[in-house]
Amino acid sequence: MKRREIFSFMLAAVAGMQLFAMSSMTALAADPIVIGLPLNQTGPVGVVDHQDHLNGTMLAIEEINAAGGVLGRKIEYKVVDTDLLSPEGTQAAFQKLADEKVHAFSSPFVLIPNPAMDASAAYGAPHMTGDTKIDAIKHYQSDPERFFNFFHLDPPEVNYGVGFVPFLDALKASGKWKPINNKIHIVQGQLAYNQQISKATQEAIKKSNGAWELAGISDIQSPIQDWGPTIRDIHKYGAGVVMLDHWVAAAYAAFTSQYQANPLKGTLIYMQYGPSQPEFLDIAGEGAEGYIWSTVLGVYSDAKGKEFRAKYKKRFPGSMGLVYTGMGYDVVYMLKNAWEAVGDPNNFKAVNEHIRDNNYRGVNGWYILNNDCRCTPAYPDEVDDIEKGMAHLFFQVQDGEHKIIAPEPLVEAEFRPAPWMQ
Repeated sequence: MKRREIFSFMLAAVAGMQLFAMSSMTALAADPIVIGLPLNQTGPVGVVDHQDHLNGTMLAIEEINAAGGVLGRKIEYKVVDTDLLSPEGTQAAFQKLADEKVHAFSSPFVLIPNPAMDASAAYGAPHMTGDTKIDAIKHYQSDPERFFNFFHLDPPEVNYGVGFVPFLDALKASGKWKPINNKIHIVQGQLAYNQQISKATQEAIKKSNGAWELAGISDIQSPIQDWGPTIRDIHKYGAGVVMLDHWVAAAYAAFTSQYQANPLKGTLIYMQYGPSQPEFLDIAGEGAEGYIWSTVLGVYSDAKGKEFRAKYKKRFPGSMGLVYTGMGYDVVYMLKNAWEAVGDPNNFKAVNEHIRDNNYRGVNGWYILNNDCRCTPAYPDEVDDIEKGMAHLFFQVQDGEHKIIAPEPLVEAEFRPAPWMQ
């Protein structure tokens, strides 16, 4: 070959290599960033909450992708059906997502958290969860270095008990409620989650120095449809306050219909968490009026929360869940911020560090995770400033809607005596 031909060949080869490199970079940029969702889709428990979480996740992903994605890449999600009732099924779901090379885990909750944490820790991607379990926090604390990727986004379930008695104190002091006596009757489920809430409530009663007394404890076993024995116990103990320490909306709805036939006049009925699920209002209908419930993780009633509620209802018409809808949405934006700051979603260590070190204000309030529990403190149970924690929200069903009645400054409506209290 002549010298000029050799030179032309070399130029063509270099140009070809450059074109190949550029096409490879374009292909890389086109690869999606994937959020793994271990969700129960087939029952028998958790399906409603997990669907709420998926809906909130989808809404955030759609918004972000419409605005150009993250680092020039679109976000996608991968769902794996998860058996919440067995440690093997729970761990298998997280392991399958790890095998799929997802860039993060977003989990509303699992009933048995340790196997999920073990599987995610071995992989290293951020594990964002709303487990609401003190046992998960203790598992993290047993080896913080190993579980560096773990983020327990909300306060643990013990805060339901810690915050319940102060709520009663404040409601009584407001003059809007005069209890018929100072006794509290606890109706407790058998899950470890419910047992922790019951124990924390009993401890809070003891610390009240006689202001409140434990009237008695009734046990219930899921699935529960016949509330007759419980209602008989409510009359037997005659307490001014009844805490239903359960968590399934359909079961609570069944209680409302059965309680109407034989209520205890004047008694305040509190339902732990479950009415947050959409089916409570759908099933109970007018029978839901007056019941009080709370959640340590929920969509706020401020401008940010209202904007989210409006967007969500437009995208997903019908009754709206008020807990994991917001958390699923917030998690995607927390991850987006971390991925953009780090510049590489595969750099799990740096992404985890960013999530830990940067507080985030979402539709469910503040996520503050740089502490020894990797969990957000509860307001006002643990911190006295709503800007330093996540609000423990107390709702009452009024005119067919959930209205926040505590704490300030998120109050939407004043407490009303329930129909059976008149």
